[in-house]
Amino acid sequence: MSDAVATGHIPVIDLSPSFSGEDGPMSVAEEIGAACESLGFLIVTGHGVPSATITAMVKTAEAFFVQPVETRVVSMPSSPYVFRGYFPSEASALAASLDIETPGDLCEVYCINRFDDQADAAEAGLKPGREAFFAPNIWPEGIDGFKPAWTAYYAAMENLTRHILGLMARSLGLPADWFVPFCNQHTTNLVANYYPPQTDRPLAGQLRRGAHTDYSSLSILYQTHDSGGLQVQLGDGTWLDVPYLEDSFVINLGDLLAVWTNERWVSTMHRVVNPPRAMATDSRLSTVFFHQPNYDALIECIPTCLSPQNPARHPPTTSGEWILAKLEKTVG
Repeated sequence: MSDAVATGHIPVIDLSPSFSGEDGPMSVAEEIGAACESLGFLIVTGHGVPSATITAMVKTAEAFFVQPVETRVVSMPSSPYVFRGYFPSEASALAASLDIETPGDLCEVYCINRFDDQADAAEAGLKPGREAFFAPNIWPEGIDGFKPAWTAYYAAMENLTRHILGLMARSLGLPADWFVPFCNQHTTNLVANYYPPQTDRPLAGQLRRGAHTDYSSLSILYQTHDSGGLQVQLGDGTWLDVPYLEDSFVINLGDLLAVWTNERWVSTMHRVVNPPRAMATDSRLSTVFFHQPNYDALIECIPTCLSPQNPARHPPTTSGEWILAKLEKTVG
C-alpha cells in the first residue's frame, strides 16, 4: 500500500514530466502503477487539456440543465437502453449493477458518443442487436456552441486517455502501444452528471449516485467546483472524500481493467452522497469520460499479470458483452 493511501489520501500525480524526456514517462508510469495497485483512484495535474476546452464543455452542460424540464425531455432517447441524450433524475440506480437494491439515483445525465457518422459505427462493429451502442448522438437545440464544445472535449479526452493508457502499459512491463489494438475503435461515452437541488428529502437509501464500481477500463472525471460529495471506499470499509483540486482530473479504474490485469489493479467502490440539509439547495455538476475498449476486443489476462503461481482468475470475455451485462442491470 502506498504512503498516500495508508494515510487516507488520494494520490496526486503530475503528468507533465511524461510528455517529454527519456526518464519522465517511466517515472510517472511507476507512480500510476502504484496508485492502480493500491487504490484504483488518483488525481492528475499537468494533463495538458486546454482550460478553454474544459470551460466550454462545462458552460454548455450547465446551460442545458438549467432549461425547463419540458425542454430537456425533448432530448431523451427512444429507449432507456440507447445511451444518448438526456436521462432524468431517478432513471437509473448504479448500485443495481452490484445487485444492491436502492431507489433511483438523484442525478440527471446527458450522454454522447462518437458515432454521428454511421460509417464510423459500422467500422467499429455495428451489427443487428448492437444499435444501442452505435446510435448517433442527440444534439439539443437552442444552446449556442453545445456540439462543438462537447466534440472538442471528447477529442481532448481521447488524447488524454491514449497517453494514460500508454503510461499504464509501461507500468505493467508492456510496450507503450500495447493497448492500441484493443482501443482503436473504442465505444466510449462522455457524460455530464447534474445533481439537482434536493428540495425534498431523499428516500431511505437514496443517494445522488449509489455505491458502485465503474464498468469499463478507466474513467476520467472533472469536478467543476468544490461542492463535495464524491467518496471512495477504502479497504477497511471507511469512506474517503475525494478532494477538489483546481485544473485536475480524477481517474479511477473500472472493473474491466481490474479483470484485464488479473486483479493486480483494483476497481474501487465509490459513491456521491447527498449534501447536508443546510446545503440541499446546492446543485453539483461533473463530467466523466467512461473509456470503453473496442466492442469486440477480447479481454483476457494481460501476459505480465499471469504466472504459474497466479493463474487467470477470470474467463475471457469481450468488451461489448461485459458492458452490456452491467448496463442492463442499472436500467432493467
